[in-house]
Amino acid sequence: MIEKNIENSSPVLTFEGKKYNVNDLSNDTKEIIKGLQIAETQLKIHEDTLKLLSIGRKSLANQLREKLKNYE
Repeated sequence: MIEKNIENSSPVLTFEGKKYNVNDLSNDTKEIIKGLQIAETQLKIHEDTLKLLSIGRKSLANQLREKLKNYE
């Protein structure tokens, strides 16, 4: 989303195919960008958590399957 422009080292926002110099944007707009970055980070954290829970659930199901073999 935001990258550094190497030529003048100012941050550039790429949004919907357009590029914007972040330093030229209003403070309100910069706050919205920060909010989006935080939301993106939180989504990634929760996606990773869901992956771990899914792996754990599969592992528990496998353990249960093995234990129940004794009762067949």
